[in-house]
Amino acid sequence: MNKILVTGAVGQIGTELVQDLRAKYGNDSVIAAGHTTKPTGDFRDSGPFVYLNVLDREQLAKAIVDENVNTIFHMASILSAVGELNPQLCYEVNMGGLYNVLEVARRYGIEKVVTASSIAVFGVSTPRVNTPNDTIMFPKTIYGITKVCGELLQDYYYHKYELDTRSVRFPGIVSYETVPGGGTTDYSVEMYYAAVEGKPYTCYVREDTVLPMMYMPDAIKALTNLANADRSRLKHRVFNVNSMSFSSSDLAESMKNAVPSFACSYKPDYRQAIADTWPTSLNDSAAREEWDWKPTFALDEMTKDMIEKLRKKLSKY
Repeated sequence: MNKILVTGAVGQIGTELVQDLRAKYGNDSVIAAGHTTKPTGDFRDSGPFVYLNVLDREQLAKAIVDENVNTIFHMASILSAVGELNPQLCYEVNMGGLYNVLEVARRYGIEKVVTASSIAVFGVSTPRVNTPNDTIMFPKTIYGITKVCGELLQDYYYHKYELDTRSVRFPGIVSYETVPGGGTTDYSVEMYYAAVEGKPYTCYVREDTVLPMMYMPDAIKALTNLANADRSRLKHRVFNVNSMSFSSSDLAESMKNAVPSFACSYKPDYRQAIADTWPTSLNDSAAREEWDWKPTFALDEMTKDMIEKLRKKLSKY
């Protein structure tokens, strides 16, 4: 990789991805791009940042040409829960933004486009346990629909234009660095914040709701490992990545072991219906076979690290 552009760079994944890439390739080699949110703290001063609207194709093209970009990590997206509240915006950003990235990449000879897909591509007709990499996808949310369309569009650009597109199909992501951005699995992060702040938490999904999850360091590892994978080994363009599966009550119990005073109650809302259409676990054998994927963190290890890092973070304020 020479110059790398990361869209959605101030989002939950983008913030930590940029820092990881800069540590690997040098601060000036990674161009962080955000729409309206300003970067803060160490991120703000660690390297170049541009304001960029992915719906403006010419603005996107200018950034790529001016910065001599040859790899794009496209992370800009409207997430599932927010998407259901504003489906029109979700479609416009998720589909229009990806289309512009692919078109600009095709036009200017970008070497590689890496994106984040989601378990939201699956639906009630998909096998929910050990969900295969290649299976029926019939989502009932606008977010899931845009992700299915996005996966197909990237596959089309690979076969039609030989554009090297690669995508990770993420489960729920848990992170201490950036606050949740409107996803259905945000309760997992909110629960940690409540525990560290000494507050009770009311979870918006049932206590028996089981979903696949991943700690952010593993998510970043998945993106960068796939980006660097030997192209000749890849038989797929999109990959399930599995890490751990647990219920919301399992998570609360893990937290109570670390913070005994933590109390959690349950009051499901509209997000429960979304969670009920998603898998409880993923089959990631394709990722393991084609680019040696292997996660690092399990639930209790994640809880220990999350609470430690959150305490340090919140103590600054």
